[in-house]
Amino acid sequence: MKLDFSLSHINPLLLLAGLTVYTSVMANDVEKVIDTQQIVENSAPPSTNPAVDNQNAKASFKNPNSPLVEMAFKFKNTEGSPHNYAEVAAGYCKAAKSGDADAQYALAWMYLNGRGVSVNKSIAAQLYTMAAEQGHIRAEEALSEITDTLPRSDLPTCFFLPDSPAASAPGLGTATTERKDISPETAALFYSQAHILKLVTKLAPRYNIDTNLAMAFIAVESGFNIQATSAKNAQGLMQLIPETAQRFGVKNAYKAEDNIKGGLAYLQWLLAYFKGDVQLVAAAYNAGEATVEKYKGVPPYAETQMYVKKIAKLYNNRTHPYLNNLVKTSPLLNLPNKRTM
Repeated sequence: MKLDFSLSHINPLLLLAGLTVYTSVMANDVEKVIDTQQIVENSAPPSTNPAVDNQNAKASFKNPNSPLVEMAFKFKNTEGSPHNYAEVAAGYCKAAKSGDADAQYALAWMYLNGRGVSVNKSIAAQLYTMAAEQGHIRAEEALSEITDTLPRSDLPTCFFLPDSPAASAPGLGTATTERKDISPETAALFYSQAHILKLVTKLAPRYNIDTNLAMAFIAVESGFNIQATSAKNAQGLMQLIPETAQRFGVKNAYKAEDNIKGGLAYLQWLLAYFKGDVQLVAAAYNAGEATVEKYKGVPPYAETQMYVKKIAKLYNNRTHPYLNNLVKTSPLLNLPNKRTM
């Protein structure tokens, strides 16, 4: 019998076989992503408690940082090369910096065991503490096993890199492209407020605001106290007076997310009004933009001058990108000699 296999018969078979193999490979990849214990256990001693449990990992995929965590879960594996732990650590660090408890826990394990990074028990303890403060049970257990190592506010280097909006983004202007990192002490302060940092990290990009700048204002305004109320009735994390709250549509200034949205909207407006001059923005946030214009710069008030210095110390940048055409810029910017500090 003569067999006649034409391309029309072979191609569907090859396609079906290819799809079957591809589906199998994809299924294995998905299983690797969900089985987070396998990620860091492949080379871990049996007695170590590595990575994140499946339930926590699956839950983390529902939050804004889940793509970063998921990317970190996928090892680089080209032509049978060994797991690239340094790349995995970098992926974890991006998510951990944004406040993801699972990533903080996994990165802590890598620092504790020297996978992709140099062994540093102090950093591991700090990361475990940050995750534990968010209710991460495995992190709490891990902390109890390294009681001889107390966190000293040491954090990975990647935590100090600035997250400022890209100056090249459409409609965004900037006075300078040079950006400075915040100090390790400032980073430790911000990351000690995990819940608030997570909110700010989620909300700040919507207003084209650097997370570090927003956190600096919250630190100086309220010391991260959600219920803070001043003698002038400024309320909440970003100390919004009722008039400012109403101006930017804040219904409950004592609700953290609402307050932060209002404060970010005001910062966005001030940055556009003063074309990214952080000193003038800080002075206006404290004393009002009309007062800043009256004194042609930072007012000669001791409180306001101290306030501006505190913001400058925490943020470490004199300028910030701003939205063009959001508001007509201040006439103060055209003066040759503005009052500065």
